[in-house]
Amino acid sequence: MVLGAIVCGVLIGYFWPAAGVALKPFGDGFIALIKMLIAPVIFLTVVLGIANGAQARRVGRVALKAIAYFEVVSTLSLVIGLMIINVLKPGSGFNVNPATLDAAAVAKYAEQAKAQSAVEFLLHIIPKTFADAFTSGGDLLQVLLLALLTGLALMFMGEAAQPVLRLFDALSRAFFKMIGMVMMLAPIGAGSAMAFTVGKYGVHSLAPLLKLMGSFYLTCLLFILIVLGVVARLAGFSILLFLRYIRDELLVVLGTSSSEVALPQLMLKLERLGCSKQVVGLVIPFGYSFNLDGTNIYLTMAAIFVAQALNIDLTLSQQLGILLVAMLTSKGASGVTGAGFITLAATLMVVPSVPVAGLALILGIDRFMSEGRALTNIIGNGVATIVIARWERALDRPRLETELAAGWQPVLLGEPAAVVAARR
Repeated sequence: MVLGAIVCGVLIGYFWPAAGVALKPFGDGFIALIKMLIAPVIFLTVVLGIANGAQARRVGRVALKAIAYFEVVSTLSLVIGLMIINVLKPGSGFNVNPATLDAAAVAKYAEQAKAQSAVEFLLHIIPKTFADAFTSGGDLLQVLLLALLTGLALMFMGEAAQPVLRLFDALSRAFFKMIGMVMMLAPIGAGSAMAFTVGKYGVHSLAPLLKLMGSFYLTCLLFILIVLGVVARLAGFSILLFLRYIRDELLVVLGTSSSEVALPQLMLKLERLGCSKQVVGLVIPFGYSFNLDGTNIYLTMAAIFVAQALNIDLTLSQQLGILLVAMLTSKGASGVTGAGFITLAATLMVVPSVPVAGLALILGIDRFMSEGRALTNIIGNGVATIVIARWERALDRPRLETELAAGWQPVLLGEPAAVVAARR
């Protein structure tokens, strides 16, 4: 149904652009409904994962393994993006005069990027109050910090924490049920979002920038099939079978351009694949803030593309500088549409010779590239969870093989993974 809705959305946006633009509130509304429930779902999942029979040492070990994995894979994604953009050179031949750029178009992004200094970023992780993490946009880093503290506190309380854990478990099931109800609107949300994108920006206006888009999507595809494919094979499963297994989630992400909307379904499917609840509860929230492979590829390719289009030759040291800064600015970037563009502005500021106003060149196609970012991000985090679960000996290998061989199955949100497995 989601795929059919996306196709209908493309047709509406192409043949009736005004009608496609008018559908924007439906797409935005669907994303808002999901985002409304993401923060409590993450909080409850992480708390229950840590507190239910966990040991502080194991929690720290999982976190350290996740961070180490994220850094290695994220660096690979940045390097691959840098290599391919230099080989294909999609910006060569544009010969854009910097004086003709519309600096006002990217001014708001540049201002937001300037505000994200290292100190302010660290302070931003700490919410002003406990409730502020849930009411001020649901920043995942803030929610994760509170969940870690709460989970550890309940774990150290031992038997005295059981009444609270039973309450949290019931609330977790209730929130997953709510998300299941909202996900029934996924075809409407995904189709409307796609209709707006095509109706607003059109297809013909993209012709001059199709080379950049093609290079970016090619890079994402190569990264998924080769890098993540090798990682998956070493972990004992096929990346293609995994992609087939989460195809519903990928279609929702494709339609909405946001990887967050599929987060609850992804977590349940990973549990169904045999990953322990604790590993899923820790790795996925960490990954959505620190393991954004698609965003990494976008940052390096878009920054070098702007320089190429302006006929600015960057030295190897300058390109490596962009890569190193991108490794930092990409951390904590949200899966929400548009966040990648703000992060790109922050990255580009380290190269004074390349004006930030050059981002106006890709402002029109950023929405079209956000699908590639979101898809790569969600696939990368799914693979990371299975890999780390295997490292922790917290992966049911027979169930993983059985589920992947069986292929796609609908997820009933709120239904425990053990019940699904038993029904098999």
